[in-house]
Amino acid sequence: MKVPEKKSERINHGNSSLKTALVEAAWAAVHTKESYLKRRYYSLSVRRGKKRALIAIAHKILIATYFILKNRVPYMEPDNQEWLKKRKQAQINNYLRRLRELEALPPSQ
Repeated sequence: MKVPEKKSERINHGNSSLKTALVEAAWAAVHTKESYLKRRYYSLSVRRGKKRALIAIAHKILIATYFILKNRVPYMEPDNQEWLKKRKQAQINNYLRRLRELEALPPSQ
């Protein structure tokens, strides 16, 4: 089984004013009740640490802002229930694939 390469977690020296504004926006988003970005921050902070998770949330805000401006659509929070169902199904499929690789299960029909 091929292990994917780990991506670099370093950030580039870009516009420091933009980075500062995005990190402040990320702090505000993390402290919002029941938001997607808050859930994402806490799941990332366990693995990567608080500051790196905050930079990741700032990046998510930047990407969302780009597509909002590009497509001229309002921001829509991802639906948690739909995402959770997709995630669980993906996890089930992954486990089934791994079992088939171990030849513990016959191929699906």
